[in-house]
Amino acid sequence: MKNKLITEQSSAYNDLDKMSTFDLLSNMNAEDKTVPLAIERAIPSIEKLIDVIHEKMSKGGRLFYIGAGTSGRLGVLDASECPPTYGVDDNLVIGLIAGGDVALRKAVENAEDDTALAWKDLKKYNINEKDVLIGIAASGTTPYVIGGVKACRENNIVTGCITCNESSPLSAEVDYPIELIVGPEFVTGSTRMKAGTAQKLALNMISTTVMIKLGRVKGNKMVDMQLSNKKLVNRGVRMIMAELHVDEETANSLLHKHKNVRKVIEAHK
Repeated sequence: MKNKLITEQSSAYNDLDKMSTFDLLSNMNAEDKTVPLAIERAIPSIEKLIDVIHEKMSKGGRLFYIGAGTSGRLGVLDASECPPTYGVDDNLVIGLIAGGDVALRKAVENAEDDTALAWKDLKKYNINEKDVLIGIAASGTTPYVIGGVKACRENNIVTGCITCNESSPLSAEVDYPIELIVGPEFVTGSTRMKAGTAQKLALNMISTTVMIKLGRVKGNKMVDMQLSNKKLVNRGVRMIMAELHVDEETANSLLHKHKNVRKVIEAHK
């Protein structure tokens, strides 16, 4: 029987095991070049979801991601990078993966097949009507994700999804579906490749745009970033030098005093 899921269809390339290293890389690169085009086609859908996330978060809501396998890991990654990049609370953007944090490093058998598990995971964070949930699943068929978004809709929580198949069961269960149609993978069914790349790009767009709209960027600078290492401290010093037109020593002293680039700028403007 022909598989209707685009992400599971056979690769356009045969005999991968007989290709040279150069040919493997060139063909993978050719496939990867199609991913930004799939993102471009989905921008209107991404825009709609971002606007509702911004509205909810402006009123004290949070953003949740749920997923399994690669999709789950990408959601956790995006969520975990928001606090150091934008100085927000750890519980503002929350990523959950089927099987828990141990699944970030090692597959947890059958976790993604439990339709009730995501809601149990989400309830631990007291998810409510102020929040938004995005289910991430390349196939659009993952039971863990579908169960989670269905439960949220039943509890009047806004839902969205990121998937790589058209008209998937997951898309049918959410308020704001995003479908990134990248086609069959270079290695048949290996959705950690193009599908994963597409999901990562979409997540970058969502979290970055929301943080900008929430005022976490000034001009084009991450003025609320956590100064957790020497590289970031040096970046902060350069920001202050450029914004306040002061020398390095003065900028360094101000940053040491206020511990935050935004606070320095606000105190001296």
